[in-house]
Amino acid sequence: MVRQLIVEADGGSRGNPGIAAGGAVVIDGETGELLAEVGVYVGIATNNVAEYRGMLAGLQRAYEFDPEASVHFRLDSKLIVEQMSGRWKIKHPDMQVLAQEARTLIGNKNATFEWIPRLQNARADAAANKCMDRKESFQS
Repeated sequence: MVRQLIVEADGGSRGNPGIAAGGAVVIDGETGELLAEVGVYVGIATNNVAEYRGMLAGLQRAYEFDPEASVHFRLDSKLIVEQMSGRWKIKHPDMQVLAQEARTLIGNKNATFEWIPRLQNARADAAANKCMDRKESFQS
């Protein structure tokens, strides 16, 4: 049986572009247990790039728990959800590279994307903000 992991991811920038970071939490899909929190400091970037970086950091951390897991992403970025689901084109070159990196990591494994309201994404938002405050990446 394939393990189900949930990645809640977010990103932010203070200015657009500005100081930016992504954040994510990894949750066991069966038990609801919080397995990890990760923040990735991006430097100066747009909010959308930071969102992608948060999603990628969460994906990489999830695969550290189980490289064959089915990953369900929950993001408050409609842009990333629609782009990664293949419904919207990716026009920005930086985001094309990040989306391809995610697709390569996912390979032929199962990954689904769900949009959630910002208020339901508080843990990932907090991780991104903590990372921006520290100006350095972290993981637990």
